[in-house]
Amino acid sequence: MILINHISFKSAVIFITVFLALASFRKDAMAQQKPPRPLSVVVNPLNGLNFGAFYQGISGGSVIVYANGSRSVSGDVILANLGYLFSPAIFEVQALPGTLIHILNGPDITLTGSNGGSMTMKIGEASTGSTFISTLNFPSSHQVRIGAILTVGNPVANPPGAYSGTFSVTFIQE
Repeated sequence: MILINHISFKSAVIFITVFLALASFRKDAMAQQKPPRPLSVVVNPLNGLNFGAFYQGISGGSVIVYANGSRSVSGDVILANLGYLFSPAIFEVQALPGTLIHILNGPDITLTGSNGGSMTMKIGEASTGSTFISTLNFPSSHQVRIGAILTVGNPVANPPGAYSGTFSVTFIQE
């Protein structure tokens, strides 16, 4: 009878040891990081990419809107302050802190004029650079500003009017 109790005690010790070992493995499995929240990007509807008003001379040139909201020209182009606003495109980006975000500009696009003609636009740099790390807690958002360069021809190729087009920017989370 003592021998049976001794075996039962040994079985209980083995059972408790195995149980504790398995419980410690389960605890490690429960400590996994939650899956990342998908990146959210919203275009700010009040601030689309705009070059404002300008005049071009015989040889044309370019108009540059920078991510910081300033504007400059090169070549035979003169800026005009006629009440038309200029601004970079503004995106509101939400991501979990520590998320690495890459910004990939789309190809150059052609803007079509309301009175004929077309101009080429190249997407510029982002205010955050082409890669940044999210530091804000959700639901706060990073404001990403992106400028562009507009190539302007002479008045015959680019008659006065409103020019419009669509461009693409891709935000990639890692």
